[in-house]
Amino acid sequence: MRLKVKEVCKQKGLTVTKLAEKLNIKQESLSRAINGNPTLDTMQKIASALGVPISDILDEPKGNAFQCPKCGNDLHVEIK
Repeated sequence: MRLKVKEVCKQKGLTVTKLAEKLNIKQESLSRAINGNPTLDTMQKIASALGVPISDILDEPKGNAFQCPKCGNDLHVEIK
């Protein structure tokens, strides 16, 4: 799952480091959450710290491509 945290931070005039400070966690931990497979609770905490709904930090799938939550590879859906 890809999150748009960096993009939302940029819109809000925040750095990821400042966001980590707001969340009272290390920047490395936040980066792992952003680039990994975060829990719903973690995503909610990030969204709350940014002052946006959780849907604003979720990246929309592009066309028929989705990202595997385990390996991060793109999965393409084809209707036959």
